[in-house]
Amino acid sequence: MIMVQGDVGGRKYTEPFSKGILARSLTTAELGSNKAYNLASYIESQLIEDNISLINIEDLVDIIIKELNKEDPAVAKKYINWRLIRKSKEPLIILIGGASGVGTSSIAFELANRLGIKTMISTDMIREVMRKIVSKELSPVIHESSFNAYKGMRVLPPGDLDKVLAGFINHVDTVSVGIDGVIERALKEGISIVIEGVHLVPGIIKQELVDRENVILFTLNVPDEEMHKGRFYSRCREMWASRPLQLYLDNFISIRRTQKYIIDQAEKYDSKLIENIDVIKTIDIMISFIIENYGGMNNVE
Repeated sequence: MIMVQGDVGGRKYTEPFSKGILARSLTTAELGSNKAYNLASYIESQLIEDNISLINIEDLVDIIIKELNKEDPAVAKKYINWRLIRKSKEPLIILIGGASGVGTSSIAFELANRLGIKTMISTDMIREVMRKIVSKELSPVIHESSFNAYKGMRVLPPGDLDKVLAGFINHVDTVSVGIDGVIERALKEGISIVIEGVHLVPGIIKQELVDRENVILFTLNVPDEEMHKGRFYSRCREMWASRPLQLYLDNFISIRRTQKYIIDQAEKYDSKLIENIDVIKTIDIMISFIIENYGGMNNVE
């Protein structure tokens, strides 16, 4: 049996080599599942052939990277980046914002899976908790959807002021209290987390949190209206989805207005703005940005 030796938090560990676990880690770097399993099997056979029964994790990683470079240097680079993020001692807080339908939930799931982050939460869940605590009489705005929150406003903005945006900002500002609390708790407990949702608007989330190097805010955009509308058809078609398609279609113009506001805020506050057209490209951009900007990368085990 081949044993792998490593170090986590200053504590030594030894565990059996598993080609299954290795194959799964290779798929995070976008090596196809068949190629990943074949490469893991090849590495195992080479270790056996070389009569290696105990190997240090870093030596094993060197072998993996060498073989990945033979297969595809781009995949090797992604694997190195993934390793760097996983080894950081600092918690990583990733915020993914954007209007309804631009893909924040699907991108959050893929990114969390790629980075091995086990905790993920939507701002809609935070809002739902707040709804249970704060009555509709006390805060009617959060008991409406973000794009029609103006219906819960006791006093609508005067004249030609945009009531949709006024309601949206009120709604987001209220929910941001809960979001700030989740971020602060994750930082205190040292828990990496991905938070996604429409309420993650640059300029409204507490700035002192966003300014931290290990809190990274992304804003997603779908510029093409028809593509954006098509996303609602796709997600509402899923068997598990309970979201009513017609509600989104009836309010699509309002959703696009909230999206424009979010994009304007992202540009104003210099937040990382990504056109979410292709999932793989979006994830690659995010990981590259994290590698370049994540302060915890300078403090790895």
